[in-house]
Amino acid sequence: MSIESSKIVIVGGSSGIGLGVAQAALERGAHVVLVGRSLDRLRHATESLGGSPRVTTLAADVTREADVAQMFEEIGPFDHLVVTRGDPPVAAPIGAFDIDAVRSFVDAMQVSSIALAKHAQGTLRRGGSITFTSGISKDRPSRQGGAVVAAVAGSFDYLVRALALELGPTRVNVVSPGWVQTPMWDQLAGDAKTGMWEEMASRLPAGRIARPSDIAPAYLFLMESELMTGTSLNIDGGQSLI
Repeated sequence: MSIESSKIVIVGGSSGIGLGVAQAALERGAHVVLVGRSLDRLRHATESLGGSPRVTTLAADVTREADVAQMFEEIGPFDHLVVTRGDPPVAAPIGAFDIDAVRSFVDAMQVSSIALAKHAQGTLRRGGSITFTSGISKDRPSRQGGAVVAAVAGSFDYLVRALALELGPTRVNVVSPGWVQTPMWDQLAGDAKTGMWEEMASRLPAGRIARPSDIAPAYLFLMESELMTGTSLNIDGGQSLI
């Protein structure tokens, strides 16, 4: 299955991995719909993609089910859904978690993904695909404060297995990246991010931290591979091994 001329909806497509997937898909001849919360960031994303006529944008808050339903009504029929949006993880020792913050994080990452899968069914063409994003924290949780993000990331492995059975022949998979150079690191580490990247890169078998362009081909592979479904695809530079 080729993605040329296909219509790909990328939730979280205004920056980071989602923007990398958009760039790679455009190079393969696809049409992309970038979905995000910020009109300014969507505009900047479109500019960074060269103002291609094969790019459209839509502002929506996918933590609100009404926004999700309206989003798919406006988009109309499409071929592939990619979900790369993310919020900074909540982190604290288990005895110190703010439970309201935990609920908000679970809603933002897990419940919104379920809502996207639910409402995509009206317009996602049969035999297309849904690809979610998890992360290295499910395989290498931090010793202190990593319980919630590990649980949420790990849940996608089981979600895609169940949805692959329920929605087939539409394929459902998840990509699990390691550390990637995305704007979220500005919130997570600020000026310390470069030193953290360098230290991790020195330990990785691959020898460096990924860029969004390194991760994007995994999403394209899952969109085009007609027999890949219900799987988690690790692309972490060997981080799960160390």
